[in-house]
Amino acid sequence: MSSKSSETDGLTILGRPAQPSKKLEAFPNRAPDRYYLVTLETSEFTCLCPMTGQPDFATIQINYIPDQKVVESKSLKLYLWSYRNEGAFHEHVVNQIMDDLAKVLDPHWIRVAGVFNIRGGIGIKVEAEKTKTPEARSQWLQQALNTRQKVELS
Repeated sequence: MSSKSSETDGLTILGRPAQPSKKLEAFPNRAPDRYYLVTLETSEFTCLCPMTGQPDFATIQINYIPDQKVVESKSLKLYLWSYRNEGAFHEHVVNQIMDDLAKVLDPHWIRVAGVFNIRGGIGIKVEAEKTKTPEARSQWLQQALNTRQKVELS
C-alpha cells in the first residue's frame, strides 16, 4: 500500500538520523470510523532512579484506539529513549508517557503499562488509562475478556 504524501508531510523524524527526543509525531488515521486496537511494546525501556541514579529497566506496553491520529513508531522509540538518562519514579514516568501520547493523539482510549524489573526484592507494575469514548473502551475490554474465557475453556 503506497502512502499519500499528505500523510508524511508533517513527519520530521522518520528517515533521519536517530537522537533521543521528547517530540512525538503522528500521521492521519485512514480508518477513523472504526474502533481498532494498536499495541506497541518494548522490553528495552530504561530510566534512572531519581534517588540513587541506578538504572531501572522495564517493559512498556501501550494500547490505544486511535481517533484521527496514529503515532509514528520511530518518534515513539526516540521519545522512550529520551528517558534513558532521566531520573523518574516509575509511577510518574508511566503517567507522563500516557499524558504525552494522549496530548498528541487524542485517542478514543489509551492505556500505558510499565512492568519494571525487580530491584530490592520488589517488582513494580504501573498502569495508567484515559478514556474519551467509552464505547471504544468497552468493545476492546469485552473482546479481551472473551479471549481469556476461550483460552480457559480449551
